[in-house]
Amino acid sequence: MSEAPTLDAPVAQAPKLPPSPRLPRPLGALAFVASRRRTVNWLTRTYGRCVTIRIPVFGDAILVSEPALAKQIFTTSPEVLHNIQPNLSRLLGKGSVFGLEGAAHRQRRKLLTPPFHGKSISTYENIVEQETMREIASWPDGVEFETLEPMMRITVNVILRAVFGAEGAELQQLRELLPKWVTLGSRLSVLPTPVRPPGRFSPWARLADYRRTYEGLIDNLIAGARRDPNLADRPDVLSLFLRSTYDDGTAMSRGDIGDELLALLAAGHETTASTLGWAFERISRHPQVLERLVAEAAGEDNSYRQATIFEVQRNRTVIDFAGRHVAAPMYDLGPWRIPQGFSIMVSLLQLHQNPEVYPDPERFDPQRFVDTKPNTFAWVPFGGGTRRCVGAAFANMELDVVLRTVLRHVVIQTTSAPGEKVHNRGVAFTPKKGGRVVVYRRAVPLG
Repeated sequence: MSEAPTLDAPVAQAPKLPPSPRLPRPLGALAFVASRRRTVNWLTRTYGRCVTIRIPVFGDAILVSEPALAKQIFTTSPEVLHNIQPNLSRLLGKGSVFGLEGAAHRQRRKLLTPPFHGKSISTYENIVEQETMREIASWPDGVEFETLEPMMRITVNVILRAVFGAEGAELQQLRELLPKWVTLGSRLSVLPTPVRPPGRFSPWARLADYRRTYEGLIDNLIAGARRDPNLADRPDVLSLFLRSTYDDGTAMSRGDIGDELLALLAAGHETTASTLGWAFERISRHPQVLERLVAEAAGEDNSYRQATIFEVQRNRTVIDFAGRHVAAPMYDLGPWRIPQGFSIMVSLLQLHQNPEVYPDPERFDPQRFVDTKPNTFAWVPFGGGTRRCVGAAFANMELDVVLRTVLRHVVIQTTSAPGEKVHNRGVAFTPKKGGRVVVYRRAVPLG
């Protein structure tokens, strides 16, 4: 099943696997495909927080939702546990950070770190506020509407400007292309890759068409950046890639630049927007939380807003798994011995719903994180270890600035309606009705 390289060595002992459900494998696989979250919840309740299962596409796997085991997995050497196979690199390109292993992966993360951390992030705050204000201007007064789509537009515009800098025809085309590409790619990512070349009218063929269009746009943007006499001073990520070299002095290839930019655009778009959709869905149903957020938004403090963001990410987990592939001949996981070739799936959702860590886990309560930092291995919306999302700090900034800007300029009407159900978009889980709210413009903005 896996194409990842493996470590060759004799196997000294036989595997010792966690318990497995007493179901025919095809039935278990069907349940996982039909209702992944419900199935994982049942498996955890019935068999515990470490279970052996067989998952379509990924094959034999260990499902883990124990914080101590998650810590062990996330801190294990990437030489022993590779990235899950298959992964998003089959859609985003093998030259992206999703597809790299070992030294190549470490070098790429080192290259990606500067623009998404520290002082660099502050340069993007104005962009986030501008795009949020642009979107707010078209919101209807006193009429219920979906927030998810506006959040998608904000996040795609922000990441495009952060990655490419200036506006232009190519960026407008990417603005139109990315949302439908990401939506289709998310749905296909959990399906097996066709063995035979897909027909020209198939979704896979459509995905290939999107890729060809993207490559042409990227060629034009790269050519334009290289012609720019101010290339050395530009802060956008594309310019950084074109200027940067690895430790051995080599530059990123054109193919790797295209793959990595696509990974940043896809990863920096849908998940953040989905979290924002859930944020509005949650706070509109919790008047006391909303009242406190509004009071805070009038000033410069963001401690309660940050706690709310943490709780939204826990209470309404957008990405439910982080996976690894056992490359060593045998991997000792707690009391278990996992053989080479197995996948290990850390259930982020089940970690976030663990009542031993989060009492009454279904309750939405930002107070959990007031004056308290999240547990590194029990609060994992960005994954963990060397595969933790490189843009986590950027995403957090974006969530904070969007919420602050919205709270300062509109009044969100509370509702007693039941919480929206969860909708599976393929990779991300979103509010089924799109995070619907009613807002009224403030005559005088807060702050």
